Amino acid sequence: MKQKKLLLLGGLRYLLPVIEAAHKLGCFVITCDYLPDNIAHKFSDKYINASIIEKEEILKIAKENKIDGIMSFAVDPGVLTASYVAEKLGLPGCPYESVQILQNKVRFRQFLTDNGFNVPKARGYSSTNEALLDFTSFNFPVIVKPVDAAGSKGVTKVESIEQLKPALDEAMRFSLKAKEIIVEDYIESKGLASDTDSFSINSDLQFVSFNNQFFDAKAKNPYTPAAYSWPALMDQRHQKELASELKRLVRLLKLGTSIYNIEVRVGKDDKPYIMEVSPRGGGNRLSEMLRHASGTDLISLAVRSAIGEPIEELQMPVYNGYWAEIILHAEKDGMFDSLFIDPYLKKNNIIEIDLWVTEGEKVNSFNSATDAIGTLVLRFDSEEEIKQAMIKRDELVKVIVK
Repeated sequence: MKQKKLLLLGGLRYLLPVIEAAHKLGCFVITCDYLPDNIAHKFSDKYINASIIEKEEILKIAKENKIDGIMSFAVDPGVLTASYVAEKLGLPGCPYESVQILQNKVRFRQFLTDNGFNVPKARGYSSTNEALLDFTSFNFPVIVKPVDAAGSKGVTKVESIEQLKPALDEAMRFSLKAKEIIVEDYIESKGLASDTDSFSINSDLQFVSFNNQFFDAKAKNPYTPAAYSWPALMDQRHQKELASELKRLVRLLKLGTSIYNIEVRVGKDDKPYIMEVSPRGGGNRLSEMLRHASGTDLISLAVRSAIGEPIEELQMPVYNGYWAEIILHAEKDGMFDSLFIDPYLKKNNIIEIDLWVTEGEKVNSFNSATDAIGTLVLRFDSEEEIKQAMIKRDELVKVIVK
């Protein structure tokens, strides 16, 4: 049989388990971006230097290399390109029009509104001046974001008119190609928000997971996720409603067979909200955590889907214990010195320490997901144990910087 070729857009370390899964399936793996020193290129079979947001250039590369599948796993800038190329070449993937809706925050909010989903009031702007002139349309606080960026880049909570222009400028700076920003009502979360991965087969969202998302209030950007735990503490009635609404969304957009990174929350108004849905695996090793916690390997399923291999029906996740992931990060710029982990955790709970820096290496304060310096995977036997560990995580785990 002919060896199948898989084109992966990007070169981040989150692609390493994708490359491993593809190799296990016998694929020839090509990685592509404009950063030749990215770690994933060391593990692929071929590297091509090109910008992953240039659709026509990537389409040409795909044709020249006669690929059988394309993915932009955990790499948000390449999601639109992957869908475009797949559609042009008749390869597996979500419909390009649907992906355009999901990947543009203004279009997504409008789609949710038009189809009767709970949605915060939101409006898009193509210039900061336009947004400033329209500020009376909103009641503070609001969230300001680029319409087409991920990883918490350019996201600011604004509580007064004085804070608005700097936040708008920052969001515009991070808008990749659209050069558009969105201002929306801030939905204060009742309990913890969720940010984790799910999977659909033939537009049926069969594996729906929820978790607990934690932030570091002391971080340079306090809206960058700093830790996660499974299973979710969210009320079961809200989980059930969100699962139903997410299934409806996938059907409406006819998304087919795909992995998704999904962010949801329940507001203080007791309404559940779908905040973000992207047809890709999430960063921060979320699918790897789900493999630990539930035994379901969404990464292998995503690869199989991309190259047109059949996938059996999935079941909803059943968790084997209580799992947590801490995103290791520095509170300030400096040189990495050491990682302190409480002896109790070392003895009883650590499954994996994945540290990406060495002593004396420069580290940045935590402004976005790209400033993470590693992950810590933990398992607990009870809900109370994991609750206490998450409350005390800043005491139990410390990144020492000089």
